[in-house]
Amino acid sequence: MDEHKENNYIHDSNVSVKNNMMSNTTTEEQQEKPCSRICTVTEPEPTLDVSESKGEFSDPVYKEIAVANGHINRMTKDELRTRLEELKLDTRGVKDVMKKRLKSHYKKNKLKLCADAGEGGGGGGGGDTYYDYICVVDFEATCEEDNPPDFLHEIIEFPMVLINTHTLEIVDSFREYVKPEVNPTLSDFCVKLTGITQEMVDEADTFPEVLQRVVLWLQERDLGTKYKYAILTDGSWDMSKFLNIQCRVSRIRYPQFAKKWINIRKSYGNFYKVPRTQTKLSTMLEKLGLTYEGRPHSGLDDSQNIARIALRMLQDGCQLRVNERIHGGQLLNVPSSAPMEAASPPHKPRSKD
Repeated sequence: MDEHKENNYIHDSNVSVKNNMMSNTTTEEQQEKPCSRICTVTEPEPTLDVSESKGEFSDPVYKEIAVANGHINRMTKDELRTRLEELKLDTRGVKDVMKKRLKSHYKKNKLKLCADAGEGGGGGGGGDTYYDYICVVDFEATCEEDNPPDFLHEIIEFPMVLINTHTLEIVDSFREYVKPEVNPTLSDFCVKLTGITQEMVDEADTFPEVLQRVVLWLQERDLGTKYKYAILTDGSWDMSKFLNIQCRVSRIRYPQFAKKWINIRKSYGNFYKVPRTQTKLSTMLEKLGLTYEGRPHSGLDDSQNIARIALRMLQDGCQLRVNERIHGGQLLNVPSSAPMEAASPPHKPRSKD
């Protein structure tokens, strides 16, 4: 639900997510509200992305890279665009994005040349990634324009978009609508916002049945077994709030494969060195020189656009990695110094009873 998620607060007297989140959250994400009367959702501040150890920087090659970076920092936007054209690289995006793209290209090629020549400096491969696939998820959930305190947001659309990190392509997608059980009638506001009609959810299966087919879809693609993969979301809400509470409502255990994920807002902010106020979906697309494709607040369309941002970041040399996880209902940061982690093999949902 991208920006709409920033304005929904999930109320449930049986859920302790709010209390667990308070020590890790901040309130910076309050832009582009579809309705100013909906309470805000917050998420933790990003940790600094320090992906290289001090030992790496003692290698002389990094001094050369630092000198090149200084030269790139002094280039004008026109000079950057001209150089990117000469290198046959993408010239779209704001100045800071183009600088990052050029620096990543130079670093990747310099390290490769040194490694090929046996000169050391093998401390990073630019856009290389630990994962074979990245699976983008962006739920849509029931909502009202003015949510009462006890309103429960139930997932009504479960989309997934699969990225091959080696070919840098979107290779597959999944979408099913979900029948809500606590509040089965959608509000007019929800229908207008998401484009999901009452007939769509009436004809859909309940969440446990849909989740079972999600697991089968992942298993059929050998994710978590033959291939390493990670879940990626636009913010913390999809997993730590919507999925967490939906599992409680449906009385099933929280799926192990969704317990850690890549929050692309944190990754984007850390990589391009921009403040959190510039990490909304629409802003990230704009800064990268991209435009939104499809219908905003369609879960599948949002997921496709988030995937396009992830692909551009990989192309620019970002090593996307898990940076958030949930434990005991509490949202936690995964520091960049932690070992790389892949999602667990998917298993069919289990009942809490």
